[in-house]
Amino acid sequence: MNRKVYKTLEYHKILSMLEARASSDKGKECCHRLQPLTNLRDIQFAQRQTADALGRILAGGSFSFGGISDPGPLGKRLAVGASANARELLAIASLLTLAGRAAAYGSKKRESLPDDSLTSRFAALDPLPGLAKEINRCILSEDSFADDASPGLRQVHRAMASVNEQVRFQLNRMLSSSARDYLQDGVITMRDGRYCLPVRAEYKNYVPGMVHDSSSSGATLFIEPMSVVNLNNELRELEGKEEEEIARILRSLSDQVLENIETIQIDFDRLAELDFIFAKGQLAADMSASQPDFNEEGIISLKAARHPLLDKNIVVPIDISLGQNYNLLVVTGPNTGGKTVSLKTCGLLTLMGQAGLHIPARDHSQLAVFDNVYADIGDEQSIEQSLSTFSSHMTNIVHILDGVDSVLANGHDALVLFDELCAGTDPAEGAALATAILDRLHRRQVRVMATTHYSELKVYALSTEGVENASCEFSLETLSPTYRLLIGIPGKSNAFAISSKLGLAADIIRDAQSRIDEESVSFEDLLADLENRRVAIEKTQAETRAAKASIDKTRIQLDQRLAQLNASKDKVLQSANLEAARILKEAKETADKTIRDFHKYGRAAAADMTRMEQDRRALGEKLKTRQNKSRASAGMEQERRKAPVPKAKDLHIGDKVKVLSMGVTATVHSLPDKSGHLEVQMGIIRSRVKLTDLVLVSDQSLATLNGQQLPGTGRRRAPGSGGRQSASSFNKSAFISPEIKLLGMSGDEAICALDKYLDDAVLSHLREVRVVHGKGTGVLRQRVHEYLNGNPHVKSYDLASYGQGDAGVTVVKLLD
Repeated sequence: MNRKVYKTLEYHKILSMLEARASSDKGKECCHRLQPLTNLRDIQFAQRQTADALGRILAGGSFSFGGISDPGPLGKRLAVGASANARELLAIASLLTLAGRAAAYGSKKRESLPDDSLTSRFAALDPLPGLAKEINRCILSEDSFADDASPGLRQVHRAMASVNEQVRFQLNRMLSSSARDYLQDGVITMRDGRYCLPVRAEYKNYVPGMVHDSSSSGATLFIEPMSVVNLNNELRELEGKEEEEIARILRSLSDQVLENIETIQIDFDRLAELDFIFAKGQLAADMSASQPDFNEEGIISLKAARHPLLDKNIVVPIDISLGQNYNLLVVTGPNTGGKTVSLKTCGLLTLMGQAGLHIPARDHSQLAVFDNVYADIGDEQSIEQSLSTFSSHMTNIVHILDGVDSVLANGHDALVLFDELCAGTDPAEGAALATAILDRLHRRQVRVMATTHYSELKVYALSTEGVENASCEFSLETLSPTYRLLIGIPGKSNAFAISSKLGLAADIIRDAQSRIDEESVSFEDLLADLENRRVAIEKTQAETRAAKASIDKTRIQLDQRLAQLNASKDKVLQSANLEAARILKEAKETADKTIRDFHKYGRAAAADMTRMEQDRRALGEKLKTRQNKSRASAGMEQERRKAPVPKAKDLHIGDKVKVLSMGVTATVHSLPDKSGHLEVQMGIIRSRVKLTDLVLVSDQSLATLNGQQLPGTGRRRAPGSGGRQSASSFNKSAFISPEIKLLGMSGDEAICALDKYLDDAVLSHLREVRVVHGKGTGVLRQRVHEYLNGNPHVKSYDLASYGQGDAGVTVVKLLD
């Protein structure tokens, strides 16, 4: 792969992004040296590793491989008899500890998932827990060793502690004696590793001992009293023994490291490799990238591709196809329309994919394997070489053609990208030269993508088999590009339209148009007609998709309502069966008891006849009650026949009705349709019933309690007589709250409660209500908003303002 294309397509910036996601120095080095591969199997294996790392990151979180250093140089020193120092041994322990954590991370049970390409690499890690534990047991830090690192070191430390205590005792005794008057300060100091006292210079003869130092002014001498000289000498001897013992410990640990240096080196290499692979997985996660499918047929099919160096939240995705029905794509359109970005996106994603990196495009995008990628993009002018822009570009094009010949001679494929091919010279000559270059590459079946302003190349693409036009869409209304790549449609420069929009005089534009030959005008008119047709077709397709989505949504809602009705019916039937079983059981128990009582009373004295009569009467009352209930149930059909069928004009939303087939009271939720069906609300259940199955319930009967009429109620108003608000709606308006709380409810419970509440709010003529659903995970808020979108009573809704509940409360405005 030629290195110049890396700079042209900014591949090195991708490597910098990858390097930033590695943790170790070795891993960063692997990222920096990553090159595109040219063997299909190698590419697919590298892609699979990236995909497996991404899967592990998404499933179990990322893993840091930082803090490891190459043990190679230490191994070479140990091999010639040198010992490792404390810092080097701690680095080995850190590497082994990280290997242990990585092995544990890699061996986490992946439920119902097979082993992946990284399983063997994690399994190859040997953390040598015994060696790591021994190093950490002996060495506390680079300058500190544990007392129990060896028996000899423990003995030396104990002796040093004892001597230190004696020294301090002697010096503290001097501080508390008359010698305190000779001292500059009442403190004990250290000079050259020996304990001293700060003595005033004029009293040095009053404190016999060895002078080790003096202050900068000479007023203070640091004297080691003779009483502690021997103790300090003993302490220095113990320090020497300590160093000898530490050297033996380091030698012992170094020998253990040398015995396992090959395993340690393998652990390091595996960790660095995993760091590199997981950096690729993390980059894919950050880019929202996917694994492309590779082929050796030269087919490129990028779906919703994004340039990886542009903000993924702003950049407009594009579709690019090449190599299947055509091997040469000519991209035209106005400046700043996205032609160069489209070119770079195709080339850079090809390099990334062949390097084993996921690409920012939709799943199952296709890339071909190319032995080399060539690009002539940007300003190639060279002042040092005294070359014009055209000359520089042409020099580069010559090198590209030579490189393509070499690639084809070896039986491989190449991808060539030209930006503004043969621009910067006479238009007629440039167009002819560009056509000749493209035609040569086309005849040799090279995959080429080129941008141009030459109309001759548009005609060449239209008239040549295997060559296709493409354009970058431009909006004349906004005078801005949409950055969409439209394959199959040549683009217009739109120079006249843009100039007119920007205020150029109309006579100048007319004069310019008159200077264009008729053939060019006809061609541009044809392009404009094609563009208008395309826009019309896309608009029709969008409307069709929206209508289909609306139909699908309605069908889902109807299916859900049918499922709810069936569930309600099953529940009613189950309840009725249970009630029937209970009645039969109770009747049997009553009959059995009656028979037993009659036998008992028949044998008893006459005095029990009174009690027997009481039981008989009680049984009679119970049977009478059951009969009344039975008559009420049996008379339901008779009530249906006697009750007049209400007319559609007599019903209003909110009216109370009795559903004869179910024997329950309900509220009218919708007006009857042409077939005589309407929806009624029965508690939390909404059902669709026939008009003939209903009986209007008067407000007087609803307002009567124990034979007394409630205040504020009266007879039902006749249709058309003044207002249509029933007494029940007046009562609702007196008590309904302007706020409903759905906190703690499940999605279905919340929607049922909200549905009933909005019905009552509409009947009460409320214009605005608050729905308190809380913040939480946002699932309940989403369910509420989905329901509000389809509710016919809702005019609009929005989240509450800051301080009034914000994301936890939705303010709903109802229709008048």
